[in-house]
Amino acid sequence: MPQDVTFDLPFDTPVSDHLEYARARHLRWIWDMGLVRSQAGFEEYRSWDLPQAAARTYPHASAADMVVLMNWFSLAFLFDDQFDASQPDRADRILEVARELIVTPLRPAGSRPRVVCPITVAWAQVWDHLSDGMSLTWRTRFAASWGRFLVAHCEEVDLAARGIAGTLDLDEYTEFRRRTVGIHHSIDAGERSRGFEVPAQVQAHPLMERMRDLAADTIGFMNDIHSFERERRRGDGHNLIAVLHRDRGLSWDAAAEEAYRMTNACLTEYLDLESQVPQMCDELALSGNERLRVSQGVEAIQHWINGNYEWALVSGRYTAAKAGPAVKGSVDDLLAV
Repeated sequence: MPQDVTFDLPFDTPVSDHLEYARARHLRWIWDMGLVRSQAGFEEYRSWDLPQAAARTYPHASAADMVVLMNWFSLAFLFDDQFDASQPDRADRILEVARELIVTPLRPAGSRPRVVCPITVAWAQVWDHLSDGMSLTWRTRFAASWGRFLVAHCEEVDLAARGIAGTLDLDEYTEFRRRTVGIHHSIDAGERSRGFEVPAQVQAHPLMERMRDLAADTIGFMNDIHSFERERRRGDGHNLIAVLHRDRGLSWDAAAEEAYRMTNACLTEYLDLESQVPQMCDELALSGNERLRVSQGVEAIQHWINGNYEWALVSGRYTAAKAGPAVKGSVDDLLAV
């Protein structure tokens, strides 16, 4: 299934006016922080066009905050590509670095990382800016979502290191993908990008919890569809189409069609729940200001569903025709000191 598979999304989302301003500063930061260590690594990274993803998913961020958000984007994507199945001994180092990334938001502001490599040093700097001005409630929520994502990433790496990456059944994979896609903390960052916070009682409401899960499922499955050809070349079984092919005994074409159907089913259920948000606000007797923040929180989810989709259609990250080290993962080693 090619990268240009399209979905009919019922909402349009804006693109930040600060894209080009922030892109130039972000690409300089990438070099300065040692997150690319070769010209080949830089060209591969630039082909992903993560600045466009940030500009689409956080369109209301200020120019300065847009740079911070782009910088943060780079860390998750570059770290995700550090594992090479032909080097399973790297799994222990990935776990060590992941632990550091998890605990950074739990330490006092300005703390230096105890595990030092380009990614941990960059994350300590980014977190100081990303958390600035946000409440302890928000920082705790973000840290929990971020931690679950990184733990899931380590589990994925461990499965690959042990040669059993393609063993999850469909139900197991669906739950696992919800964590590895990293959408919950990404939606949380939408609040930081506009300087608001969704009321705590709304975040804890079953309707909002389910909406966030469905957004993660929709985005994760879309990502699997768009990245399938590249991942199949890499021998990566961590993909919905591959799981359906193996677990359900479907042909590749039938598995791709079922993945498309499942994605649309998640989107349909999400939209149905989104229409029930006003009733939830009534149930919780929210004030006018609280309802505004809920509306902005829903927009943050929409920005992620549509913005990520629009970016994935054109990003070089999911291009099937890769050659050299980029086929397996990151071109540069970012886990060494």
